[in-house]
Amino acid sequence: MITSTPNTPVAALSAATLARFDREVAKYPADQKQSAVMACLAIVQQEQGHVSPEAEAAIGQHLDMAPIAVHEVTTFYNMYNQQALGKYKLNVCTNLPCQLRDGGKALAHLEHKLGVAMGQTTADGLFTLQQSECLGACADSPVMLVNDRHMCSFMSHDKLDALIDGLKAAEGKA
Repeated sequence: MITSTPNTPVAALSAATLARFDREVAKYPADQKQSAVMACLAIVQQEQGHVSPEAEAAIGQHLDMAPIAVHEVTTFYNMYNQQALGKYKLNVCTNLPCQLRDGGKALAHLEHKLGVAMGQTTADGLFTLQQSECLGACADSPVMLVNDRHMCSFMSHDKLDALIDGLKAAEGKA
């Protein structure tokens, strides 16, 4: 495990996590191992649910990067969560093409249905609602991304309701 060194508090990462990091680092020339930063961030987020400042420091230490350089990558991309979120992260595209095809209305509908404002998590910890920039499916708008992996297209209010109700039912919270 990586442990703290003087003046560098670092989150403990398991040997399995470090092995996953090393598999990513091996894809690049030895002098360019910092190129694996995005993959390492994704690994931490997959394992811990979000990327904490301590995890950023651990990644920086492993890749010989300043923690601020790792933080810059974390904050640039909206796929990295900087705090714990709900089990289901719902990103609704609100970029101009989606706005013109009811992306804003889809977000407002979800806010009303879930009882939270954009950027908040439901009291049961099940859903976090976020807006996002272009998801690259303008012709299918309004679109949303669930947990950074599952694209949902043509999200009418009925389809949004069915999605939320289905996820709640799967959790036994319908």
